[in-house]
Amino acid sequence: MSELDGCVALVTGGSSGIGEGASYALARHGAAVAVHGRDLAEAEGVAAGIRALGGRAIAVAGPIDVAQTSIDAVAATVAAFGRLDVLVTSAGIQRYGDAVSTTEALWDEVLDVNTKGVFLAANAALPVIRQSPGGSVVIVASVQGSASQANVVAYTTSKGALHSMGRAMAIDEAAYGVRVNTVSPGSVDTPMLRHSAAEWSDGTPEGVERTIANWGTAHALGRVASIDEVGEVIAFLSGSRASFITGSDVRVDGGLLARIAAALPEKE
Repeated sequence: MSELDGCVALVTGGSSGIGEGASYALARHGAAVAVHGRDLAEAEGVAAGIRALGGRAIAVAGPIDVAQTSIDAVAATVAAFGRLDVLVTSAGIQRYGDAVSTTEALWDEVLDVNTKGVFLAANAALPVIRQSPGGSVVIVASVQGSASQANVVAYTTSKGALHSMGRAMAIDEAAYGVRVNTVSPGSVDTPMLRHSAAEWSDGTPEGVERTIANWGTAHALGRVASIDEVGEVIAFLSGSRASFITGSDVRVDGGLLARIAAALPEKE
């Protein structure tokens, strides 16, 4: 028997990237999964992949910064599977700019998707998750909620807010037996990372691979993560093995934030 047998999960942003890794990991551990994506065909592709492996999955779609999307997604999940135990929020976007070059429209776009979208999903899902005997919420944040690159003021702000939101929700939801944690990945091989690598390289396939490999060297393990590696941590936090973990942020960063930038000189 798998740990999440009988559980039902809704994964926002589950149609690609870390959300896709989480959707498959939850299904591997026995959960039925509602895969959300902005595009229905893309979400259905992941749901069909889960069903092809013998799992149970449906697809739901819509812009995550619109309240009705989460309301409809929760309703569709309950209609299909009869309950909802786990919410994973993984929908997110990356945009570049400092406090001068970032426009108000870009700021609103990032915060609406990355932060407001998580709140709206939780707002719709928690009344149902509170009825679960072992409810869990896992928020995909980022190491950039704790440290920052240059020129990502909106993105870093949005991810730092998720750390605070996760702690606040963990305190509030403890009364209902619902655990809330955040996961903070380092660099992960996702379409979003590859889009950024194309933007910051010559754009060729070789240039993208070189840039991703170079970013990997900043991690103590010397590489970027796969979506499955992050997905497995999300599945762990969703289940009973993590029954006394709440209000925590779990870094899945390959040692990125453990390393001090100043290196010791080579001995002669």
